[in-house]
Amino acid sequence: MLNENIKNLRVLNGLSQVQLAKELGVSKQCVSNWENDNIQPSIEMLIKIAKFFKVSTDYLLDLDVKKYLDVSNLTDLEVTHLKNLVTDLENLHS
Repeated sequence: MLNENIKNLRVLNGLSQVQLAKELGVSKQCVSNWENDNIQPSIEMLIKIAKFFKVSTDYLLDLDVKKYLDVSNLTDLEVTHLKNLVTDLENLHS
């Protein structure tokens, strides 16, 4: 499930494997291997992936059931508006 969660987050954020690899300081092949369940990221890399996508390691490992929206059909501007709305709602509850 870790492999699927990494791929889903990458796609939902509109990133290619090459772009994600660059952000994380690894090779494209490394990202491909994670997504194809050939290898697992190290604990340090798992934390880095979680921080990059702003999710918990529990979510990545399928231990957390938070909901995530598929925004792949929205424009960048619409995604930005949604992110701002979510931030506003989070601030209401803090």
